[in-house]
Amino acid sequence: MREALTAAASRRVTRPAPLRQAVYDALTELIVSGSLKPGQHLVEAELAEHLGVSRQPVREALQRLQTAGWVDLRPAQGAFVHSPTEEEAAQLLGVRSVLETYSAQLAARNAKPEDVERLCELQTEGVDALAAGDVERLVSANTALHACVTAVAANAVLAEMLEQVGQKVRWYYTPIAKPRGKEAWNEHTQLIKAIARGDADRAGEIMRKHTERTTDFYRRQLAAGAGQS
Repeated sequence: MREALTAAASRRVTRPAPLRQAVYDALTELIVSGSLKPGQHLVEAELAEHLGVSRQPVREALQRLQTAGWVDLRPAQGAFVHSPTEEEAAQLLGVRSVLETYSAQLAARNAKPEDVERLCELQTEGVDALAAGDVERLVSANTALHACVTAVAANAVLAEMLEQVGQKVRWYYTPIAKPRGKEAWNEHTQLIKAIARGDADRAGEIMRKHTERTTDFYRRQLAAGAGQS
């Protein structure tokens, strides 16, 4: 764990934010980014040292992380990063698919030329990140592109619901960003074309298939990992 935390040392907690929340957010981000991996043992003293805080806010954050499904607290063993099950992934990504499909339909109805231009910029960023093999950049670009579609959809309730599932979607997506990359970004290209044409039905269909393929790919990777353990 020390190596992962050392690599993420730039994410030390800053004091202006309420400390409990800042520690919780920092640990969540370390999990989402993959710096702390599923099944990894979390040692309070090491986390406190690398975040630059005392052990008490770390202990409180771990309790909250358990409630939120990021961490498992095991009696007499300690805290471990939660390992998502196939069923958990299917449920979350299934909900995401429904929401994103509707988001794409609305985006196609609402998109202005400058919106399409921004989507194309994000598409270029993603393709460049894929070519460079930069996973962090790739995940960031993917998140930004989907967020842009949601913003163009201009539905506040939909945006709020997608934000609720967004962190865990990013957590699931990070380990498959590169192997799924070429196919996923080709699908993004088709999505942007449909949005640019104002074809809501086509945009929704492309997004539905896109999110379902991502879900299927993740589940296959999860099953393969389980088979190797």
